[in-house]
Amino acid sequence: NTLSLSDGFLQSVTSLLQDAQATAIDAVSQGSNSANRKALATHLQGSLQELFGLANSTDGTGNYLYSGAQGGVQPFANTAGGVIYQGDDVQRKVQAAASRQIPITDSGADIFMRIKNGNGTFQAVPAAANTGSGIVSQGMVTNASLYNGNSYQVTFSVAAGVTSYSINDTTGGAPVALVPPVTSVPYVSGQAISFNGIQFDIKGAPANGDTFNVSPSNNQSIFDTIDKLITTLTAPLPAGNTAAMAAYQQGLSNASAALGYSLDTVLGVRATLGSRLNELDALQLTGDTLGLQYKQTLSRIQDTDYTKAISDLTQQNMNLQAAQQTFAKVANLSLFNFLK
Repeated sequence: NTLSLSDGFLQSVTSLLQDAQATAIDAVSQGSNSANRKALATHLQGSLQELFGLANSTDGTGNYLYSGAQGGVQPFANTAGGVIYQGDDVQRKVQAAASRQIPITDSGADIFMRIKNGNGTFQAVPAAANTGSGIVSQGMVTNASLYNGNSYQVTFSVAAGVTSYSINDTTGGAPVALVPPVTSVPYVSGQAISFNGIQFDIKGAPANGDTFNVSPSNNQSIFDTIDKLITTLTAPLPAGNTAAMAAYQQGLSNASAALGYSLDTVLGVRATLGSRLNELDALQLTGDTLGLQYKQTLSRIQDTDYTKAISDLTQQNMNLQAAQQTFAKVANLSLFNFLK
């Protein structure tokens, strides 16, 4: 029952995330319409409250489903700094068979909080102070053996109408040139930028001095993702401000990608719930079959007619004795006996 309830709640979370994704896609064309953007943001506010309620669902007896082993502790709480997780990572289990325990709960932190941002390995984002229209993609790892998990900064320069970029390692704070160095590379909108086993692209027209930062992915909760999408939709978009429009488009792109990863995580948990439910069905079938066998054996013992059983045993014993005596006589017969 607990597993079925959990799957039902996560089905609602799945629908909610799919709706949020559709909202992010719909918002792409709403940049110039502040009323529509506000309406989309209001819709997402309601979705965020619904998500908070689903994440704090109970099993009907007062135990929270997503607080780990602490069934009596509300897993999620709203604070000034955002939604926090108050449970633990221990799964509650039930003894489903003599040698099998089935987990019936899951950690809410794994479902709602520990979602990697960016592409799951690294995240590329524009600096807040950018004044151009450059938008960076999520990118990918092209060679895991070359990717070292460092942080980088892509800096643009515009001189005499020619745009170029340089890349520095910023893991230690101060920019350090790559080895081999990547400096003054001619920029082409949408062309892949590849180095140290990673690749991404930047589209649009970055301004002189614009920077884009690349860093290892961090955990970002589903709550933060939707909240950031709401912030993107409610940010002012002055007419003709290319930088503001670029930030708007970047925010929508990041939110759509993050919602996709969130959806994958929830679907993954639902898959494990399905496996556990199937295993319980198999254990139930095995238990029913074994129980029937026990009943049949017990019935044969309890329902025995002792008078008839003794009579049958006496008759079988007499038959056995007669057969033994007959065999002994036949075994002693030979041609010499007849000749005598």
